[in-house]
Amino acid sequence: MKEAGSGAASFNRRDVLRATIVGGAAAAAVTVLPGTAGAHPRPLRQTPILPKPGRSVAIFGGGMAGLSAAHELSERGYAVTVYEPAFLGGKARSMDVPNTAAGGRKNLPGEHGFRFFPGCYQHVPDTMSRIPFPGNPHGVLTNLRPVESSVIGIKGSPAVAAPFGVSGISQLTPETIEKAIITAVGFIPQLPPLEMAFFVKMMMMWFTSSEERRFGQWEYLTWEKALEAEGKSQAYRDYLVNALTRITVAAKPHVSSARTIATIGEALVLAATGIVPEYKGGADRILNRPTNEAWIDPWVAYLRARGVQFIMGQRAVKLNVADGRISNVTMADASGARSTVHADYYVTSMPVDKAQPLITDEVMNADPHLAGIHKLYADWMVGIQYYLTRQSGLPEGHIACMGSPWAITGLRQAPMWANKFQDTYGDGTVVECLSIDVSDWDTPGILFGKPAKQCTKEEVHQEVWAQAKMWLNTGRSWLRDEDIHSWHLDPGLTWSGGATHNETPLLVNTVGSWDWRPNATTAIPNLFIGGDHVRTHIDLPTMEAANESGRAAANGIMNAAGDPGPRAGIFPLVQLPIFDAAKKIDADRFRAGQPHLMDG
Repeated sequence: MKEAGSGAASFNRRDVLRATIVGGAAAAAVTVLPGTAGAHPRPLRQTPILPKPGRSVAIFGGGMAGLSAAHELSERGYAVTVYEPAFLGGKARSMDVPNTAAGGRKNLPGEHGFRFFPGCYQHVPDTMSRIPFPGNPHGVLTNLRPVESSVIGIKGSPAVAAPFGVSGISQLTPETIEKAIITAVGFIPQLPPLEMAFFVKMMMMWFTSSEERRFGQWEYLTWEKALEAEGKSQAYRDYLVNALTRITVAAKPHVSSARTIATIGEALVLAATGIVPEYKGGADRILNRPTNEAWIDPWVAYLRARGVQFIMGQRAVKLNVADGRISNVTMADASGARSTVHADYYVTSMPVDKAQPLITDEVMNADPHLAGIHKLYADWMVGIQYYLTRQSGLPEGHIACMGSPWAITGLRQAPMWANKFQDTYGDGTVVECLSIDVSDWDTPGILFGKPAKQCTKEEVHQEVWAQAKMWLNTGRSWLRDEDIHSWHLDPGLTWSGGATHNETPLLVNTVGSWDWRPNATTAIPNLFIGGDHVRTHIDLPTMEAANESGRAAANGIMNAAGDPGPRAGIFPLVQLPIFDAAKKIDADRFRAGQPHLMDG
């Protein structure tokens, strides 16, 4: 079994969010709170607006946050230049696997891991609707197609298909939400009924917790602690505490903030209902072709047409401060040659590990809160694609191998794409692409007894395939060794001197990390921050969070410029009015130092 292509010298990231917790979730119609209106597509702008003096913006990083900020600002007449050291699209991009094309076809499509778009995403779909795409009435947004179910693999048991939504419920009540959560976890084997009831109680306690308690208590608890995992059954700890956390948000339950995990869990449950107006388009969607073809390339073309300039091969290495403002930014190219960028406003829109070196003592003296960036923690989540010469037969939809050591998730892509895979990509013998993500790089595997971080590239491939077979093939032969044509591992991983390096680690929202994370607007009047480490409503390192942060940075620039024009839309997550009274009681109890009414 060979690795596909020769391995591009590149790196990328994907945002991680797994919607298996909502498999089977049910709920019903809802009236939303004021100020939570969802995204409404706006007309596509076809002609650039000439920039006014004093409106030059330098954006450092051409990933989701940077492109989103550039989009909003260019549509409002700002002169935008994006500086990107490697590849536009950043964590979200797809890539060609070199030297894999034949017979007039394209190279096989590679990626960090599969893209997917839960119904609770609001900012990304709004942006997509404003990117033209030939033949599409709503631009790139039309390239999204719904996913109806997920495949749940549990070791030793036949895999089951879990639907993402439930129809036939017309009213949202605490009782229907409770039943939805029970349905979502009811497939878990060997789970004691009392422990399932406890899990449901904890989720309902979250739904009825006030903002004061969410930020004052849940933020400082790990998910493991909040669910009181100690002393519970192995099934409870393996599946409800660990697997659902790893698969849903690629987080570690013993370090991740319970508030972060519960926040996205609530949003996914509501999205699964299909009836929350703000969460349109179904519980889950994927693109109908590789990400760059469907989204990133048309987006960059649109921004170029609007006057955005892209300077490639340049990385920001120092923010220079004078009189409490950014005076200029020192840049470096791949050879180390230095240059200087001057603009009216500056946006750092890069992953947290790349942003941290820019926050020097000089910058922190101008804005002490930015020191918190150095306390943020990133971990690994990396994808691998298997190119198959036979249709696997796996049901369409996402795949979750519950309880697998490396927290394996996946997507069978080819059947859900608009073009015929075999005729479009590769050498004509590849009929399917199975894209798999590895969320746990620290737990020993089943073949070599080593965590993924200690494995060679070949061992990672063998271990992932072995775990996928063990969790999915019970009673079936979906995955067969002889069907593997080749495979492609995220090129952000490199091996040197016996050590593995990951160029694209992922932010982990550890307990209390909300306090350390920056806002998009800083105390430095011409410095703004984008990226999935910025405070956002979805509060999870995803392309949705990055998009929102880019919009917030654009709005900050407009505020600083005294711009009277409309601001970029920012869309809060839906909060249900049916819980308002309970939350008010809980706010009073929290302020009085009392526990939640359901706590005990």
